[in-house]
Amino acid sequence: MISPYVRQLRLAAEIRRVRVEAGMTHDQLAELIGPSRAAISRLENGHNVDQDVIIQILDALDVDEDRWNQILTIARDAAEHGWWESNKAMGPRQALYANLEAGANAIREYQITFVPGLLQTPEFTRARVEAANLIAPSGSRPNKVVDARAGRQRMLRRPGGPMYEVIIDEVAIRRPAAPPEIVKAQLYYLAATVNGNPKIAVRILPVDAVIEAYSVPRSAFSIYTFTDPGDPVVVAVDTVTDDLILTDEGPVDRYDQLYGRLRDAALSEDDSIDFLINAAEAMPDHREETPPQ
Repeated sequence: MISPYVRQLRLAAEIRRVRVEAGMTHDQLAELIGPSRAAISRLENGHNVDQDVIIQILDALDVDEDRWNQILTIARDAAEHGWWESNKAMGPRQALYANLEAGANAIREYQITFVPGLLQTPEFTRARVEAANLIAPSGSRPNKVVDARAGRQRMLRRPGGPMYEVIIDEVAIRRPAAPPEIVKAQLYYLAATVNGNPKIAVRILPVDAVIEAYSVPRSAFSIYTFTDPGDPVVVAVDTVTDDLILTDEGPVDRYDQLYGRLRDAALSEDDSIDFLINAAEAMPDHREETPPQ
């Protein structure tokens, strides 16, 4: 499988590179081939996949046959439609993650507040949607969101699916994000899912862990790498209202370094499983009711 979104980013970089190598500005290229400067800019910014314009550019700049075929293959991949596009319940943010996950060969993630979506139980996901709708009603139907999340989780289990490692902050385990019985089952599920699974790893970052250079992360983030070395490494930073996507080498390297420091400070995989089981065992099955006064 491929990620159309990542291929679109790759296509933008390739078109920009052939133009720069030819020593042409946007205006000069537009004058040479006919389409507007804006159309060329949209291609180079990853906002459009117009194969007719791409062919015109490659022909006008006399790109050699091997590179011509390579760029057209990337363009065809970028124009593909993934399963997430037909699932309207996903919303744009979850669809973006599904797109990135589709083509990744490795995903590294840090979660500071919640159990990661790829490892949530249906009950936990449903509880989180209901809680979010109380604060800011979005019209999201919990069962539809659960189904969409399940589609992403199937991707993780497919043959050839990505290696997945997630560092979960202890805060996400200790702070109740759903009713106790749901959290308890979620923690047991986490421990069982990763135990002995060579493709999925969970590490817990204790609240008292000392991170190298005191590099305390400000938000959750994910790092995606892909089989084709020409595809960019992508970092997705989770913010309150949107996701910041980074592909430039400098910012990506900083997040890669931060992830390494978090990993070094986190518990081992075996100790993390023990932590999850102990945390689950310590939780009550139900909230104790306040006795009448």
